[in-house]
Amino acid sequence: MKKYIKSSPYFFRLIKRAFLSGVFILLGLATVIPAPLELPADPGEVPNPAKSAWFLIWLQELVSYSQYLIYLAVLAALGFATLPWWSGKVRAQGASWLPRDQRLVNGLTLITFSVILILTIIATVFRGENWSFALPL
Repeated sequence: MKKYIKSSPYFFRLIKRAFLSGVFILLGLATVIPAPLELPADPGEVPNPAKSAWFLIWLQELVSYSQYLIYLAVLAALGFATLPWWSGKVRAQGASWLPRDQRLVNGLTLITFSVILILTIIATVFRGENWSFALPL
């Protein structure tokens, strides 16, 4: 136990400084860079198709291939909700990036992240009018 450092107050001071730095950076950026808002909603003219927000557009891209692929996203969410129990009774010896005893969890997480990132890029950059593929040029 002598190798360990108590988290209070050292770690929490670091967290507090990081949080406050992030808040002040965001406030500074918010005063300089305007928000990318669209015009007020007009019920007489709906954009075709209306794109989702950037953090949900991967779902819109996923269901554009098939409506049944939404079940894949729901299954992935349930899988991530159960991640803490996947490692079994293995007790962590220390903190490390991508430990060898949790290759399955690490692999599935990295694959899921990569798929979501690719779908987001496709939907944001390569989708044009009427949700057809278009080059960004």
